[in-house]
Amino acid sequence: MDAGFFYSYHLGWTRLDARTLLGDLEAEGLRPAHPVTGRTVLVNLDSASLGARSPVTRGQLLSIAGLQRLREVGFRLWTDGGLDLLVRIRQARSGVVAVEFSVGELPEPEREHAVSAIRRTVGRASVLCIGFVVDRSGATAATDWDGVVIEGDAHLHSWPDTVAVRDETAARHPQLAVMDGVEMSPWKVYGNEVLGV
Repeated sequence: MDAGFFYSYHLGWTRLDARTLLGDLEAEGLRPAHPVTGRTVLVNLDSASLGARSPVTRGQLLSIAGLQRLREVGFRLWTDGGLDLLVRIRQARSGVVAVEFSVGELPEPEREHAVSAIRRTVGRASVLCIGFVVDRSGATAATDWDGVVIEGDAHLHSWPDTVAVRDETAARHPQLAVMDGVEMSPWKVYGNEVLGV
């Protein structure tokens, strides 16, 4: 996922969190079912069979997305206009789950709708959302975002549109600790798009 992206990070991720996230995304017009065929498919993300698809029911997707048996799952979300974006839910570090949305291939109006919809839903999906990163161009894709948001120690070589972390993470991060962020409970938010999140 090296195009534009929206990553969110959650503690205590469960099937209920996955169900809440998908339900909220569906209410925002981002659905796992293809708008014409109605099919929901998992997308294989490992290098051996990258992109291979497996049809599943909505219930199966919700069960798998809770990550009780898998380390990661990939699937597509569809917009009302028939465009799609890749989603990956994966086990990250220290018991944290990362939910990654690839938004860079969407045309601008659909991308902005998707970013806004995702932002509205990530905090509701898990009361333990510890932070998120928005980079519409993907310029910071090589950054160790797990290290920034989870551990508060990875170096930022360039800035995304927005990065939000908990206060204690910001305080221990060598770059964020010396910057002024905007308080948006439960996060401290940084970047040139802060007021747009």
